[in-house]
Amino acid sequence: MILAAQAAAETPGFLSPSGVEIVFLLVGLVTLGAAVVTVTTRQLVHAALWLVVALGGLAVEYLLLTAEFIAWVQVLIYVGSVVVLLLFGLMLTKAPIGRSPDADSGNRPVALGVALAAAAALVWVVVDAFRTTWIDLDGAVQGSTEVTGATLFKHWVLPFEALSVLLLAALVGAIVLSRKKEQER
Repeated sequence: MILAAQAAAETPGFLSPSGVEIVFLLVGLVTLGAAVVTVTTRQLVHAALWLVVALGGLAVEYLLLTAEFIAWVQVLIYVGSVVVLLLFGLMLTKAPIGRSPDADSGNRPVALGVALAAAAALVWVVVDAFRTTWIDLDGAVQGSTEVTGATLFKHWVLPFEALSVLLLAALVGAIVLSRKKEQER
């Protein structure tokens, strides 16, 4: 009985967070704020730049979970490539730089309700699934390059390649749309 109490006292509890957990929570709040600003701003270029902040916050979260390889992939692929592709698409289609009334459909209350319901469902599922799970950050090998590479090339090759084809199609589509408007003039 006494040994069980000592073992429970040595393991971290939910109400005694470490410094890494506090930083993780603070970066998560900044990332959440940037994501909310990304979807609520009315200026498309500002939304893309806030997306950079949100994706960068996710990379910091991966670093805090000792998954350095995934963090660098997040920075190189998403922040470096996807956002640049998005900005090129905005520039090639000559999207309005300032406020655009066409981007607001007037369904904000419905969208807010759906977003809150989806967020509540996701939080409930994650909390229910990982309520008693603790991640040991000292000896973690789950985020190592070897394990990540083996998992990526064993199970996720097809979705990874499908995403690259989708991004290429989006860029080609943006170029085609910009060329049609120039030829009509």
